[in-house]
Amino acid sequence: MANPVKTTCPYCGVGCGVLATRTKEGKIQIAGDPEHPANFGKLCSKGGALAETLDLEDRLLLPEVSCQKVGWSAALQAAADGLSAVREEHGPDAIGFYVSGQLLTEDYYVANKLMKGFIGSGNIDTNSRLCMSSSVAGHKRAFGSDTVPGNYEDWDQADLVVLVGSNAAWCHPILFQRLRHARETRGAKLVVIDPRRTASCDSADLHLALKPGTDVRLFNGLLAHLAAQDCQDSNFVARHTHGMADALASARADAPDIAHLAQACGLSLKDITAFFDLFATTEKTLTVYSQGVNQSSQGTDKVNAILNCHLYTGRIGRPGMGPFSITGQPNAMGGREVGGLANTLAAHMEFDDVSRDRLSRFWDTKTVASAPGLKAIDMFRAVHEGKIRAIWIMGTNPAASLPDATFVRDALEKCDLVIVSDVMENTDTLKYAHIAFPARAWGEKDGTVTNSERRISRQRAFLPAPGDARPDWWIISQVARRMGFAEAFPYETPADIFREHAALSALENDGRRDFDLSGLKDMDTDSYDALAPVQWPVSPAHPTGRKRLFDDGYFFTDDQRARLIAVSCRPPVHTPDKAYPLILNSGRLRDQWHTMTRTGKASRLNAHQDEPALALHPLDAELYDLGANGFAKVSSRWGTLLVRVQITPDQTPGQVFLPIHWTDSHAARAVTGCLVNPATDPLSGQPELKHTPVKVEKWNPDWHAFLLTRHKIMPEGVDYWSYSRQDSCHALELAGQGRLAGSDFLRPYLDLHQDPDTLNFSNPLSGQKRLALIRKDQLALCLFTAHKGTLPDRNWLQSLFSLDKLEEKLVATLLSGQPLDPQAAPGPIICACFGVSKKEILTARREKRALTVNDISHLLKAGSNCGSCRPEIKQLMTGS
Repeated sequence: MANPVKTTCPYCGVGCGVLATRTKEGKIQIAGDPEHPANFGKLCSKGGALAETLDLEDRLLLPEVSCQKVGWSAALQAAADGLSAVREEHGPDAIGFYVSGQLLTEDYYVANKLMKGFIGSGNIDTNSRLCMSSSVAGHKRAFGSDTVPGNYEDWDQADLVVLVGSNAAWCHPILFQRLRHARETRGAKLVVIDPRRTASCDSADLHLALKPGTDVRLFNGLLAHLAAQDCQDSNFVARHTHGMADALASARADAPDIAHLAQACGLSLKDITAFFDLFATTEKTLTVYSQGVNQSSQGTDKVNAILNCHLYTGRIGRPGMGPFSITGQPNAMGGREVGGLANTLAAHMEFDDVSRDRLSRFWDTKTVASAPGLKAIDMFRAVHEGKIRAIWIMGTNPAASLPDATFVRDALEKCDLVIVSDVMENTDTLKYAHIAFPARAWGEKDGTVTNSERRISRQRAFLPAPGDARPDWWIISQVARRMGFAEAFPYETPADIFREHAALSALENDGRRDFDLSGLKDMDTDSYDALAPVQWPVSPAHPTGRKRLFDDGYFFTDDQRARLIAVSCRPPVHTPDKAYPLILNSGRLRDQWHTMTRTGKASRLNAHQDEPALALHPLDAELYDLGANGFAKVSSRWGTLLVRVQITPDQTPGQVFLPIHWTDSHAARAVTGCLVNPATDPLSGQPELKHTPVKVEKWNPDWHAFLLTRHKIMPEGVDYWSYSRQDSCHALELAGQGRLAGSDFLRPYLDLHQDPDTLNFSNPLSGQKRLALIRKDQLALCLFTAHKGTLPDRNWLQSLFSLDKLEEKLVATLLSGQPLDPQAAPGPIICACFGVSKKEILTARREKRALTVNDISHLLKAGSNCGSCRPEIKQLMTGS
């Protein structure tokens, strides 16, 4: 067995260290890196399944021009000629780059340099605009810089953690374990503020299910309460801040009294008082916030309302306290460092004359962009209007992930030149590409990423590059050379780029800029290859990095004082009405990531939820005549979807939830972005992804079915379908209107009854048709259909595909859809990390071998790794 390669997980912003080891048989084994300070060896269900996602199915492996496979030279020249022609005829602002937090910092740096330094436009933005740009804007207003002051140790040391707009138990489970451990060992308190009851609430001392859009009012009320309780750190406020009086006046106007505030926020007076008292009396308070705060048309104000409370009490820059923005992507922070956002320059510099001059001298160019470019939503509006004639999309799928995704698709359809760099050939966006570049994926590329605590870690290659795939930095540099900028893009390795990136951060940096890698600018390639995780700034004053900023009370404003910002609550841009009476919230599931190009390949990650489903409260389900596991048509002013129905008391009446993960590669009509309204925060440009007015109607298909196959088959011409990869087979859920036999896609399977190897059953009264094809004693496919009633559970049938030979007794019961012994049915998987089923947990409970969640963990391992399944185990143990 080879020595393990130390790398970094490609999923969320926690930035967990990973050990990748190649066995003698050539397989890859994945484990957590016990020496990495982000995770100390632990991995969540997604990270633990990384080895299962490394196959080359659906990979983009060769460059393409006009859908024809070509060599690299031809593809690169086509891109360079196309971009140059647009720049010459229409100017630099007719070009846009839309990049991604999936890129490595070195990729990001080269892309930003080409666009802002040599093409000469600010029109480069990132999908991190959808993730944390409101935090960036809030940080800049308060601190004078985009600085996350704390680190993960604060999660261990805080006596009170306030989790706002974040289901960390599912989205950042390794960090959430630290909160749970602090509660169990030190008695730390946890308050969760979220309109939904999520898995994070299971560990909370208090859950505030506030009315969507009232976060600013809530934290303004908290600030007013802190003032009333004399909780001001007078010395800190006087010496290190400005704006307290105006911020406090605005807070008092928003929340004249606590009873009025509670009603406005949809909370009980008891709960809001308990929260305020906890915050007021607990010095070591950490406020962790994520997409529920950021993804709003008032996201920046929400961020500043939170920061105001910490500045007012002086709870910042010290152990166990402060505001903490937790990012969604593995390198969202790295993109911020290099200027990947349209409104910033590289190395945390702004669009001022001094910074532009500094950058011009450093890059030796006279074409540095003179003004900020278009943010993501505005960029695609400009594409739609013909103002942007060429767009290069790197490592992201805006045709699915952006709000009003149908509009985005129309824009791409109109665009003169669409260039896409990606690892997959079946993304919704790649369909519109005139030029496609095959990029290297995780495990194949080298570089750095920066996690949510400012910690830079290496991603290292441990796999050979497949086909003609190349690193993104190489692709960008080669295009730049062919555009005439060869001298500025001489890079041969990622280390070359990182040294330049570090040197730029150090240039004329007298400590007034927070981002400083001067201590790393002279690294040789061997030192870069061996770089251990380190938190920036890394400078002569902090040669091994700096854990916390603002511990000295000095900020990065002109006068080195922080700003309390006066903010007032305002309603969302679009609110419910008679036509669209419900509020749609969108977000992530426990075991999936973004658009499932990676996680969708791991069968155990599909076991928890394998179809897109609308979660809604039982009262709303009754109001709209929706049954559990039925179908619903969900509509907004921007689009319509078909999804399953999931009824849960965890939703508040009047609010519904949809996951963001399904694309046209995995379902027929389930791209949540097609519903989401495109309103944005006026400062950050971040979209309102958590608040879209929708209506819900019952959808009654004439038939429904599932198809399990040994080989992947994708449907055509079916009203509803959803695909998932399961253990040993591929699964399709299907439904439609009209005659079942009228479906061209299904007809070949319905005709299989003529095949001698086919088992066949039909019931004209119920419309049931059941077929199973057995080849060489193995189950090759099975198709179960019905016009009414329910279909059998799929788990047992799926398990039969793993058998080398079907015994006669299994063949005899196959078309029943269930085993002779009901106890033989495995049931749904609860713990994805260890593949523990609901049946196993209930059996342990019934036999009294396990009485608590911890008993289950000790006995079956379920819940002992990332812990994200523990709330569901608890429900099973209590029977709730």
